[in-house]
Amino acid sequence: MNKELPSIYDPKQVEKDMYEIWEKSGYFNPDKLPARHKKPFTIIMPPPNANGSLHIGHALFVTIEDIMIRYQRMLGKKTLWLPGADHAGFETQVVYHKKIEKEKRSFWNIPREKLYKEIEEFTLSNKKYMEGQLKKLGASCDWSREKFTLDEDIKKIVYQTFKKMYDDGLTYRAEKPINWCTKHQTTLSDLEIKHEEKLDKLYYINYQIDGSNDFIEVATTRPETIPADIAIAVHPKSKWNKLIGKKVINPITKKKIPIISDMSVELDFGTGALKITPYHDQTDFTIWTNHKNEIKDMPFSVINRYGKMTEEAGVELEGLKIKDARIKSVELLESNLSREPEDYNHKVAVCYKCNTIIEPRVMLQWFIKMNEKPKNGQKSLRDIAVDAVKSKKIKFIPARFEKIFMHWMENLHDWNISRQIVWGIRMPIWYCQDMKNKKCKEKQGIIVDIKRPKKCPFCSSPKLKQEEDVFDTWFSSGQWPFASLMTNKKGDFEKFYPTDVMETGWDILFFWVARMIMFGIYTTGKIPFKNVFLHGLVRDKDRQKMSKSKNNVVNPLEIAEIYGTDAVRIALVVGSSAGNDPIISEDKIRGYRNFTTKIWNASRFVFMNYEKRKVKPKFTAKDKKNLKDLETTRKKISNYLDKYDFNHAAETAYHYFWHTFADKIIEQSKSRLKSENKADAFAAQEVLIKILIGSLKLLHPFMPFITEQIYQLNPATNKKSILMIEKW
Repeated sequence: MNKELPSIYDPKQVEKDMYEIWEKSGYFNPDKLPARHKKPFTIIMPPPNANGSLHIGHALFVTIEDIMIRYQRMLGKKTLWLPGADHAGFETQVVYHKKIEKEKRSFWNIPREKLYKEIEEFTLSNKKYMEGQLKKLGASCDWSREKFTLDEDIKKIVYQTFKKMYDDGLTYRAEKPINWCTKHQTTLSDLEIKHEEKLDKLYYINYQIDGSNDFIEVATTRPETIPADIAIAVHPKSKWNKLIGKKVINPITKKKIPIISDMSVELDFGTGALKITPYHDQTDFTIWTNHKNEIKDMPFSVINRYGKMTEEAGVELEGLKIKDARIKSVELLESNLSREPEDYNHKVAVCYKCNTIIEPRVMLQWFIKMNEKPKNGQKSLRDIAVDAVKSKKIKFIPARFEKIFMHWMENLHDWNISRQIVWGIRMPIWYCQDMKNKKCKEKQGIIVDIKRPKKCPFCSSPKLKQEEDVFDTWFSSGQWPFASLMTNKKGDFEKFYPTDVMETGWDILFFWVARMIMFGIYTTGKIPFKNVFLHGLVRDKDRQKMSKSKNNVVNPLEIAEIYGTDAVRIALVVGSSAGNDPIISEDKIRGYRNFTTKIWNASRFVFMNYEKRKVKPKFTAKDKKNLKDLETTRKKISNYLDKYDFNHAAETAYHYFWHTFADKIIEQSKSRLKSENKADAFAAQEVLIKILIGSLKLLHPFMPFITEQIYQLNPATNKKSILMIEKW
């Protein structure tokens, strides 16, 4: 008896019911797949930040990864797509900080333990909601293996890695220049700052030569830091080179400071002379480090953690904010200004979350050595990552990102991994409060251990205090591939590591991908993944970055409610190539909603005109050609998918179904279906059902809901089958 699909496709009900069917089948779990699924294929999901709703960028990564998993599953692979969520330390604390401000509460007055608990409840609530959104997008991941970056077993792995690095001499505590956000009161890594154009004034100031009426002219945009000057540096080829070795008088403090020579001073900037303020500039700190024998004064800071001038700045400046101190210091320097200040357009570092100007500070922080060999003599973290990419053990898609990766690795600096925030993995470091003996003092009272020691291992003192700083999120998430598998079901790490693909945005190639490669090889001895697929950043139809202020944000879940998830998914993929920014708009999604209607109506027609028979059909030459063309199309799409060319794979499946199957084959079959020649009519029916089922398989990775629904209502079979595990 003929089966008839409803006249209209209702994605809302179908998507809800279909996901429940998939989950109940157990086939998201590789252990429950049919026997033909043998060789593992693994993707570890980049864990979305559990601090809000999913955005269109999340929809893109979910779609791409789900396409890979569904395709490989149909090929007969033992597919594991391990889902997770990221506590996203700093970013989540920033989100919660804004929430507190809206509630008119003081963020900084909340006790540490209470604040942690509040953020934890906020995050876990968002995490649960976010998982529901991932399911709505069709993510066929194994929820029985879901992990969170703050799971206790994950934290233990992170602690073990840190202790190994400490024992290997790769982590250290030191007073060094760092990037400080005065709003959020924490350090940020070099990757967590951005640079923006800013128009400032360039001031020209005369420093009087000691014992002479002569002056050396210095240009600066930061006159408020002059009280912290401890030297003047000149390029050895500058016009001031005859003054090297002499002293000048600090125009605010009146202290005598030396003139030194250093090649790093830019000849073509300002006057060729540079004021050296080590605690307020990275370059100045380096120059001071290289000239300690010539510079007798120790550096100090005149700006505190809140961006206000300290007592060391002098009574006229003490307590002023930086902006006000700049104005006041220019007043104090009036007699020393050698010419009118100039407008100076330059780039300044700002916090990537709040745009507050970053204040360079020298602080006691924890760092990782990126370019030095560990004590065991193996290669540095940088070199093991470079070797893995150079040897093609890890390949980038698109390949051009290998060059970008290598360029970044050449300019690698030690990484500041300690953060002065509450939300995150607290560092497993304890400090002895007594330091009773020589060895304890040599170790600075530092004890690194996974668990809190009962007493100091050096001097036996029970007075221990834990480090309050937490790890930079990228330190813990850099261990995600091996940590998520090591802490999951027994044997998972051995079976599914290294993973096949790491799919993520090109914008976090350095934040995350490079660090996963380093930590993966350093900790396990194996690469964490074989391929890195980098997608672009979703933009609107005018190629503008999406933002609330531009009113061009497309909410994937809201738009899916209107047009269906399948339409959103294929709209994200078609026209989007690896490494390039995809274009998305409501018009584009609406267009692919029309495609789902086409699929539904074509399938409905085929089902209504199909009658199952036991006799073998006699296909015409045209029928055989059409079936052969389907196979050719399958091979073409397979080739694209094997090369991670999802754009052309989706386009090919789309055009084949609409323009070949629906527009030509179905139309040309209509007269045969009504023919008095029953054998020919039957052959036409069989060709249509075969091509329809074949087409549904080709479309399934891109549009899983509608294809699965139609497949399960297929009148050509009596068995209850699931398209998700059918042979490709």
